[in-house]
Amino acid sequence: VQLVESGGGLVQPGGSLRLSCAGSGIIFSIRAMGRYRQAPGRERELVAAISAVSSGGATLYADSVKGRFTISRDNEQNTLYLQMNSLKPEDTAMYYCAAGGSVITTDGVDYWGKGALVTVSS
Repeated sequence: VQLVESGGGLVQPGGSLRLSCAGSGIIFSIRAMGRYRQAPGRERELVAAISAVSSGGATLYADSVKGRFTISRDNEQNTLYLQMNSLKPEDTAMYYCAAGGSVITTDGVDYWGKGALVTVSS
């Protein structure tokens, strides 16, 4: 199984980025998928999650990103997206793609991507 991430980079406050996570050896539609982030000196935290298709594809967001971030999944392309708008300096972190039976906690994650660095700075 591979989760290949792309889309990170440097953006000014207020800007937007879209992170992608392409999977191989895994069928995204039958997995819960999510995005975690980890800033230097801080614990890894859940940013957003989307349930498997069989569970209705429900989404969940951290309070800090609600209304700014949108998680979605293209089942045909086996790709997970995280659209990030109105970015703030405190969004700066390494963002990790996650897949598992449940990704609400790290204990439920079966597979991790290698991470995409997002830096929000002027």
